[in-house]
Amino acid sequence: MKILFVICSALGCLTLSSKTRAQEYYLLIGTYTSSGSSRGIYVYKFDSHTAESTPVSSAASGNPSFLAVSPDERFVYSVNEDAPGKLSAYAFDKKTGELKFLNEQPSHGNHPCYITTDKKGKWVIAGNYSSGTVAVYPVLNDGLLGESVTMIKHEGYSVNTERQEGPHVHATVLSPDNKYLFVPDLGTDKVMIYAFNEKNGKLQPAKMPYVETEPGAGPRHFEFHPTGKYAYLLEELTGTISVYRYSKGQLMLIQNTSAQPLDYLGPSGSADIHVSKYGKYVYASNRAESNTIGIFKVDAKTGMLVLADHASTLGKTPRNFNFDPGGNFLLVANQNSDQVVIFSVDKATGFLSDTGKRIDVAKPVCLKWISVK
Repeated sequence: MKILFVICSALGCLTLSSKTRAQEYYLLIGTYTSSGSSRGIYVYKFDSHTAESTPVSSAASGNPSFLAVSPDERFVYSVNEDAPGKLSAYAFDKKTGELKFLNEQPSHGNHPCYITTDKKGKWVIAGNYSSGTVAVYPVLNDGLLGESVTMIKHEGYSVNTERQEGPHVHATVLSPDNKYLFVPDLGTDKVMIYAFNEKNGKLQPAKMPYVETEPGAGPRHFEFHPTGKYAYLLEELTGTISVYRYSKGQLMLIQNTSAQPLDYLGPSGSADIHVSKYGKYVYASNRAESNTIGIFKVDAKTGMLVLADHASTLGKTPRNFNFDPGGNFLLVANQNSDQVVIFSVDKATGFLSDTGKRIDVAKPVCLKWISVK
């Protein structure tokens, strides 16, 4: 009996340890290095139960302002937002939390600002802001980036002569079924829609080749609802959100609403948009003088948004933000106050409250997650 008790106790300890590990994740932070003291990409361990973070490693890189993680979490891909731009590939070691540089490829444009992998991890797609180009790269067996197989250059301009003098690709987002690529172009006031061939990486204009926004809106970031029935477009220059009904590569506009606080009269500069884990809320970050996160309740029947609250980001220039994988916390990368601020999320109301916990890192602009185990 004593032996059985000892074994049971040990199993109990193992179970507890397993639960503890399951609450830990690696947090990867992309930064700007051209100003300030950042050296590149930073890796932290993050406890999804307590919101405690611990520095693990870093990788030197030039302006790795946006990151993508492969579906199997073995590789990390980064833009190098320079002119001309580059893309970098890394292997990620889950045992040590370290990034190992593999190779780089030209981004086929200037100032790449967004990068993603397809759902199967076979392709990497990047968008170049200043040159308005999109490029597709094969992922080789060892995680390296091959030479691009597709490059498309957008054409056009819009009404804001300072910001929309030419095309400015700001995101490359694949549909949930991996068949369509959506590319918000801030410079042309269009979301371009491409049919994506996952066998050869080719892009072709979709049956609906684009949707147009209001003139001067400046499409920036785009995200699908977990049901796949709706999509949300954040428009930088007007600080607005367009809500679309989605089906098989086609978008139908059903709502446009402000992402800013109702009493805000300053300049717009909205940046990032995300849907909560189970699709109940949409969150949008506002920069310029606003420095807020807009919180919107999603109508489950229509996908439309109702304003719930606005929360201060407790810092300057909230670029990217993200939920921890458990959905308990929302982390905001405040670029110009050199800090990631951690909020707890009330899953019933969507409201945010300050945990008092911070991650001090120079010029943080992108947050991504990898599981520890």
